[in-house]
Amino acid sequence: MITSAQNPKIKLVRALQSRARTRRKENAFIVEGVRLFEEALKARAPIRFVLYDRTLSERGRALLAALDNVDVEEVDAALLNAVSDTENSQGILAVLARDLNLLPAKLSFVLIPDQIRDPGNLGTLIRTAAAAGVDAVFLPPETTDAFAPKVLRAGMGAHFRLPIVSLNWDEIKARVQGLAVYVAEMEGNVVYTNANLTQACAVVIGGEAEGASQAARALADAEIYIPMKDATESLNAAVAGAVILFEVARQRNR
Repeated sequence: MITSAQNPKIKLVRALQSRARTRRKENAFIVEGVRLFEEALKARAPIRFVLYDRTLSERGRALLAALDNVDVEEVDAALLNAVSDTENSQGILAVLARDLNLLPAKLSFVLIPDQIRDPGNLGTLIRTAAAAGVDAVFLPPETTDAFAPKVLRAGMGAHFRLPIVSLNWDEIKARVQGLAVYVAEMEGNVVYTNANLTQACAVVIGGEAEGASQAARALADAEIYIPMKDATESLNAAVAGAVILFEVARQRNR
């Protein structure tokens, strides 16, 4: 049983929980709780190691019992709770490699969450993207790390169902060649339902405070908007993203 805060695994967990730089360097991230761990197993995500404590539920213990050739260690309950990112640990966390999903050879539907800094909004956008049939999510600079603990919890397992790739704007420009790029804007010139979303496209959802970046606007084939009553200033980024992404799905399935 691990009882020391100086244990190498515990020190790595602390660093992965708090620092995006460490997650990038180690090419790893953490999932906490039985539900997210179960989603990781369903997706056959590459597991580096699992830590659990005596409070783990029967459902969680059944998941551990089904593991094969995975490094699993028990941890003192107070210690695991101390390194948890949640207020109360569910008694299990796992360190996973970030090599989850490969980009498809041909892209038809891409989400670019631009300058989204709120973890809850980004996680919800990723969850919505998976539900709407998005092929891949491209994360530009100035967007929060998609593998941060709060983003993963808001994503509810969606991270395991589609590729999520961090790219600079030159790389994004190369990747979206051949796609129509639609940038969601308050002052857009095309109502989102009037845009031709049946063609291969990338949808840019701008950040909560500043909207889409100049780099995103430079790629735009059209700036689309959601009509709203005069008194409404704007929609939450995650809500606006859901409206537009499911309009793409609606147009393609009608």
